[in-house]
Amino acid sequence: MKKTASALPLLSAVLLSTSFLSGTISASPLKNTDFSFSGYVKLDAIASSYSDGTLASGNIGRDFYVPSLTPVGGEDEDTQFDAHIRQSRFRFASDTTLSNGEHIKAVMEFDMQVVPGGDDRISNSHQPRIRHAFITYKNWLFGQTWTTFQDVSALPETLDFIGVTDGTIFARQAMVRYTNGAFQVALENPETTVSPYQGGGRIVADDNAVPDLVLRYNHKRDWGHVTVAALVRQLAYQNQQGSNDIDSTETSYGISIGAKLKLGDDDLRLMFNTGTGLGRYSGLNIVNGAVLDENNNLQAIDSTGFAIAYRHMWNEQWRSSFTYSAFSADNETDLTGLNTTESTWSTRANLLYSPSKELTFGAEYGFAKREVESGLEGDMNRLQFSAKYAF
Repeated sequence: MKKTASALPLLSAVLLSTSFLSGTISASPLKNTDFSFSGYVKLDAIASSYSDGTLASGNIGRDFYVPSLTPVGGEDEDTQFDAHIRQSRFRFASDTTLSNGEHIKAVMEFDMQVVPGGDDRISNSHQPRIRHAFITYKNWLFGQTWTTFQDVSALPETLDFIGVTDGTIFARQAMVRYTNGAFQVALENPETTVSPYQGGGRIVADDNAVPDLVLRYNHKRDWGHVTVAALVRQLAYQNQQGSNDIDSTETSYGISIGAKLKLGDDDLRLMFNTGTGLGRYSGLNIVNGAVLDENNNLQAIDSTGFAIAYRHMWNEQWRSSFTYSAFSADNETDLTGLNTTESTWSTRANLLYSPSKELTFGAEYGFAKREVESGLEGDMNRLQFSAKYAF
């Protein structure tokens, strides 16, 4: 990240104000702190058409690909066009040398994705939201960032926000993480998503008694890297209903593998995940972690996802990525009903041009397909253009 003098006065004033309010006025932390500011500004123009319907205005599936939102069972509709700057983001960071000689680092990052408001009618004013907020000290991380279960570096370079959504683990959440060389262990914020018995709207429960546990190993070499992560967590749902109270827990577990392999100037990126009750961790919650049975007990849902992406460098300024990702769920349809997603897959290809390393223009074509347990299916065609300046 680049140091910028303009950010220093503002951050210094905030720190001094905090010191004053706490009764410990001291400028010494500022003398030992380096501040930085980075991010990017990105314009996305997206034209989408669906074989079986459309997405309503304000639906997040129109800003980026969300597999579970591809319409099924409707009629072919006209193309929908959207333009937005919601991926744009800004990141503040600090690095302080403490009195004991150790370093403490802090990060806060914001963007404008998945927030209410900002209608297209007049102002398009979008609210910032927190992506990351964490500190690191020695081998410890405290705060919110990418789940340890996800290999972020295996994500491809796409204009779409994620690109291989069907087949990837994707989550950011609060955690405590310890790193020792290639090994990591983390306790992360739990959350359970549940399907009602025989179908219905998603239930988001916050009834867990223990945090999610993630163990991970990172193997890095000159040829690239491979990561292997294991997840163990509790699924829990409580609902007071008088004589029909729900109070159920179930154990969930899974494995996630990611890799980035260097092929000269090109690279190959691979992802695979499978488990029981992965739910919200997989593909932006394509299916829920569990379903209620006829006795109001949770039954975990099995699922598997994978992705492959190849990036080719045409020359120093031109490059392309070609991706394929897929997801499948093993639903017990007598419990979930027939409207839940059975499988999704998507593929995309792009051409990116960077006249300098900070500036990128690109075009990308994406195709996606979704099928539900009843046999109904629908597909999406999407053309996206982007301009991005990173600083």
